[in-house]
Amino acid sequence: MILFAVRIGLPAAIAAAGVVLLLVGGDSESGAGVVLIGVAVMVLMINLFLRLAVRDTGDRDREEAAREHFDQHGRWPDEEE
Repeated sequence: MILFAVRIGLPAAIAAAGVVLLLVGGDSESGAGVVLIGVAVMVLMINLFLRLAVRDTGDRDREEAAREHFDQHGRWPDEEE
């Protein structure tokens, strides 16, 4: 639940505050609203990049296991004997 709040809720709240400032405020408030919307997009992108980095770790572990199998048996795990 906390992870969902950080990944989705936090950027949504920041973007909502930015939209409110755009609609209600004057010149400086509208500028702040645009900045807040940009910050919300940045938070979403950081979350996406972190999730991709964690997913890549599993690929590296599988590749390392395949290399160890090759060192022990002289062939790759998916090769036929």
